[in-house]
Amino acid sequence: MRKRHLFQTAAWALTLMLLLSACAAGGPGTSSGTSGSADAGGGGEAPAGKTAISYWTPFSGGDGEFMTQMIEKFNAENPEIHVEQLANPAGDYYTKLQTAIASDQAPDLMVLHSSRMPQFVPSGFVTPLDDLAAEAQLDWGEFNPTILESTVYDDKHYSVPLDTHAIVMYYNKEHLEKAGVLDGDGNPVYDPSPEGFTEFLTKIKDAVPADVAPLAQPDVRIDSYWMFWGFYNQMTGGGKFYDDSGKAALNNPQALETLEYVDSLYTSGLIPPKINDAVKLFQDKRAAVLITGVWSTGAFEGIDGLDFGVVPMPQIYDQPATWGDSHTLALPKHGTEDPAKQKAALIFAKWLADNGELWAKAGHIPSVTKVLESQAFQDMPYRSDYAASADFVKYWPRNEKQGQVNDNVIKEFEKMMAGKQDAQTTLEKSNAAIDKTIGQ
Repeated sequence: MRKRHLFQTAAWALTLMLLLSACAAGGPGTSSGTSGSADAGGGGEAPAGKTAISYWTPFSGGDGEFMTQMIEKFNAENPEIHVEQLANPAGDYYTKLQTAIASDQAPDLMVLHSSRMPQFVPSGFVTPLDDLAAEAQLDWGEFNPTILESTVYDDKHYSVPLDTHAIVMYYNKEHLEKAGVLDGDGNPVYDPSPEGFTEFLTKIKDAVPADVAPLAQPDVRIDSYWMFWGFYNQMTGGGKFYDDSGKAALNNPQALETLEYVDSLYTSGLIPPKINDAVKLFQDKRAAVLITGVWSTGAFEGIDGLDFGVVPMPQIYDQPATWGDSHTLALPKHGTEDPAKQKAALIFAKWLADNGELWAKAGHIPSVTKVLESQAFQDMPYRSDYAASADFVKYWPRNEKQGQVNDNVIKEFEKMMAGKQDAQTTLEKSNAAIDKTIGQ
């Protein structure tokens, strides 16, 4: 009893701190879509004799539909386990999850983004899996090592990776063909350098109608920050965010060169100003190129007459890299654990990962190598064209306040894109904002 009381007391104190600091708010890396039903995909009452497990997700829209279909398939195929889903609105998913864990009312299994693990793992809110994995026949060697690494802390596995969702480059074949920048296989052609990519977009701008964006990107929110992070990690010596002491280190020559290049795309008009909904612009065939997340694939497939292609994030520097995050499956901590439920939850988590071709319908890149190599996945349109992104996805740094940090850096980026400050000033102010946020 005393152990359980101490767990609840400590957890409540930590959750209160997180809520006050807004760490639990939705932010970079949350699932596509912002709405959801608290009782969607519940799965009904567990039949007698089955182990019932509760499963919390932040999915809605296409993601939610595909996940619900997978749960129904699992329940139909497994005589001993019944999964009951609670699909929460993505915007307050992590707030509810932290509160549930703190009050010892957590689900048996939860979706946890890799970017959110720095908030949960060091706090003791997640159960390490290595001692439980063997019983559920989990083989860590079956997963893409880059994706798997995002779930490992201090050489311990804390969750089962389900996917990675990275930013990629979509393109309208009609517009690119008119500009003469497609090869015989319908793939975009450009020299892999900043100058080459600028020339590629300039040719498009010169060939398409004036109301068509060569590259569609909003000048607010996180999109340009994702693009910057991908390009920045492509540079030799790039990708540094903090120094060894934990202080901000974003103001450096590689970051400056990258940010000046991103800014040049806006100031030159290759990214037209005042774009709010770049995805809709592409759907309406008024954008030639769009750099955004793989989760848009399913939506674009449903647009009549949209002849598009998709490739990994353009490589313009020394090595391939792109921004990404991952949906992972984790066991929340409880005051008293139920070994039967833990085993059942991991069996279900393994099944989801092993059946990743079903989840790939939502556009995500499966985490299990054999799924990527399967004929079922290879036969899916578009997905295999960007699947290699899983090998060079770059996650945000591991900092429990990274969500707040990103929000504050984005504000500085927005000032730059509004013409209120240059790239150097943006990095200087970003560094100051980072240190202030993390208490340095």
